[in-house]
Amino acid sequence: MPLTKTPVVSSILLCLMMSATAQASDTTLDMKFAGALEFSDKGTLFVGDNYNGAIYSFDMTADTAPEKIMPVTITDIDTKMADVLGVGTSAIEINDMASHPVSGEIFVSVSRVGSYASRPVVVKVTQDKQLELLDLSSYSFQKQELSHYPDQTTTFRPRGTMGPPSARDIAKGDIKLSSLAIMDMVFHNDELFVSGVAYDDFLSTLRRIPLPFNGTQSAANVEMYHIAHDQYETRAPIRAMAIHEIDGKDQLIAAYTCSPLVLVPLDAIVDGAKIAANTLGDMGNGQPIDMISYKLMGQDTLFVTNNSRSPQVIPLAGLNGAKAVTDKDFERGGKMDIMPIMPYGPMGKPVMFEGMSLHMDQLGDDHFVSITRDAYTGSLNLDSNVSFFPNQIHNLQAEMDFPQYEWPSK
Repeated sequence: MPLTKTPVVSSILLCLMMSATAQASDTTLDMKFAGALEFSDKGTLFVGDNYNGAIYSFDMTADTAPEKIMPVTITDIDTKMADVLGVGTSAIEINDMASHPVSGEIFVSVSRVGSYASRPVVVKVTQDKQLELLDLSSYSFQKQELSHYPDQTTTFRPRGTMGPPSARDIAKGDIKLSSLAIMDMVFHNDELFVSGVAYDDFLSTLRRIPLPFNGTQSAANVEMYHIAHDQYETRAPIRAMAIHEIDGKDQLIAAYTCSPLVLVPLDAIVDGAKIAANTLGDMGNGQPIDMISYKLMGQDTLFVTNNSRSPQVIPLAGLNGAKAVTDKDFERGGKMDIMPIMPYGPMGKPVMFEGMSLHMDQLGDDHFVSITRDAYTGSLNLDSNVSFFPNQIHNLQAEMDFPQYEWPSK
């Protein structure tokens, strides 16, 4: 299908549906939400629209590489983005972030809330630390419509934990299930893999779409055993994922809420399949946010961030030959983090990361870039960290910071 150019609003996300009937279409860009972002290895930007039920691809492959991709650090990134958009800081929501693999420019998908609820945007952060409202009207694009998309009326069920639901618990009843229709996207061998939920009772769905878009798509339902919850689950979607060769074949490595790690062979992801994923372990209760593939000391490694715990560094070598577990391998009952069994399996090691990373991606070969909530000030900053030591230390006082300290001579 030929690429088209049309005037565009400024942002894009990834939205996938369950059957292969929806078409890739030439149409005016009618984006209503910009959420999950993903780049191809050459620089095509994919964005999903959870309101429209479509994926958009934008050709940014002409972007050129700098002499060297440099780290980028900007304090109060949310305030600066709000200034670019001409709204108050409280009027924006940051949905995702991705780094262009060639240019090193950073792209952030944003929603303008309140009276701007239907005005999604993408903000570009350049290598010289400038913020620009992305103008997509100059880029060729494709749109892939998706079928079996969740409706825009069904919401979550509020629930408490150890007592009556709080006001924040009750507010969950206003959140639409369609907000989880596109959770993560991974580009692999000219295909786009998308995790999220569909509309039926078996909600957890993996979708694969060939590139360039041609109107075809496959979707499979996923069931997995959740160690911490001690139950088989078919609704909660994959939160973060990557694709690597494990045990001699390409497999999707997926992290779920509270936080099992599972494998799904790529050849099992065919349209209409009901997949029983192989559960290898559990990081413990919490919600994974991003999974980054990178080299650590020459070894293939995953860096997994979480909203409730330190990031986890997982060597891929530990996943080869790992035992897949079921409910028969454990005593019955939920598993709390304080129990000796948790974390379970080849989960690697947690590493120090001060503050809370809301979104993270690889920046060049040697750095991670993160939108991080500062643990002391509460400010939201764009930080770049060397990937072998992914942490800022400006808030830490240690022996080496005292004026009397001298570095050892050897």
